[in-house]
Amino acid sequence: MQIIISNSSKEPIYEQITNQIKSSILSGEIQEGEAIPSMRQLAKDLQISVITTKRAYEELEKEGFIYSIVGKGSFVAEQNLEIIREKKLKVIEEQLTAVITNSREIGLSLDELHQLLDLLYEE
Repeated sequence: MQIIISNSSKEPIYEQITNQIKSSILSGEIQEGEAIPSMRQLAKDLQISVITTKRAYEELEKEGFIYSIVGKGSFVAEQNLEIIREKKLKVIEEQLTAVITNSREIGLSLDELHQLLDLLYEE
């Protein structure tokens, strides 16, 4: 599992870590039951504070992506991919609703919006 931190990103470092680990789990790069690096090891590898990795791991645990066993480490939790897919669809719907609202405010036609979406999707 490789995590890349961008200092130029507006996204906080703990969110960058959280999102990249989630992506690795959802893509199958790391499997259910597999150990992930300890908070201390990840902090050392990324040259960041342990407090930052602790926050990322707490978020992942709260969202059900990992579980921790005291003295043993953190592991990938069993995933219900259908529930995760539904949650992601809900987020996409909310974001698209905001895009549609903004598009209407500036007079962007549906065809222009489709073209923009096609361009961005192909990147």
